[in-house]
Amino acid sequence: MKELDIGSAPLQSHIPYDPFAERPLPGIQPLDMAAWLIRDEAFAGQMALRDRLVAERPEAVLAMEPAARPAAEELLELVLGLVAPGAGEIVTRADGVDVPVNRARPLQTLARLVQEDLCILEKRGDEHVMTAAVLCFPASWRLDEKFGRPLIDIHEPVTAYDAGIAARVQRLFDGVRVGMPLWRFNRLWYVDPDLHQPRSIHERRPKPEPGRGGYLRSERQCLVRLEKTRAVVFSIHTYVMARAAVLAQGLDPKGS
Repeated sequence: MKELDIGSAPLQSHIPYDPFAERPLPGIQPLDMAAWLIRDEAFAGQMALRDRLVAERPEAVLAMEPAARPAAEELLELVLGLVAPGAGEIVTRADGVDVPVNRARPLQTLARLVQEDLCILEKRGDEHVMTAAVLCFPASWRLDEKFGRPLIDIHEPVTAYDAGIAARVQRLFDGVRVGMPLWRFNRLWYVDPDLHQPRSIHERRPKPEPGRGGYLRSERQCLVRLEKTRAVVFSIHTYVMARAAVLAQGLDPKGS
C-alpha cells in the first residue's frame, strides 16, 4: 500500500463540548437530528484532505459489501437532504468545491460532502456488523481489520470494552430510533496532529508525555437509524487541537 504525504493537518481552535467531562460508558446522550452533521472552522482543510484520500487511497478509506448498497444509497439521500436540499447533480460545498452527485458510487460522494466519517452497521443475527464505511480519519485503527466484523470485534482491543459493555452497546444499537439520534465523545492525546492515522491493532500508538505538548484528538460520535433499510450509521466528527488551544479555551486536561 503506497504512503500518502498529507502534510499539516487543519486544526480546530475550539471544541463545542468539554471532552474531559467524565461520563460512564458508553456515555450516550440524545441529539437533535438537525444538529447531526457539523461544519466547523477546519471544514475547508479537512475536506481538501478527504478529496485527496478518496482520489489516491480509495482502497484504504472506502469499503462496502454488495448487500450494503441499499443502506449506502439511503444514507446518501439523507445527507443530501440535510446539507444540500434541492441540489441537482452537482453540490457546491461551503469551500467552493463542486462535488458531482454520483449515485452509482454513494460512498465516494458521501466522503466528499461532509467532514464526518460514516460507518454503516447492519443486523446480522444477534449483532450489528460493519457492512460499509467511509473512514478518512481513523484514530489508530484500520478499515481492513474492522470491516465485516461485529461490534465486539470492532472494539478489540479496547480495555474498557468488556462483555458487559458490549451487551449494553448492542442493546443501544437495537434501540436507536429513526429521527432520534444519539451521541457521545471520546478523547485521546497524540504526539502529532495528522488526521489520517491508520494503525493496526498490533501497533502501539505513540503518546506524548502527560501534561506536556501533544495534540488532543476528540471524536464526536453519533448513531443514526436509517428509516428504510433500518441500518445504523455510526458517524465520527474529528476535532484536533494543540494543547495550547485546549488551555486557551479554558478546558482542564486534568493532568493528561
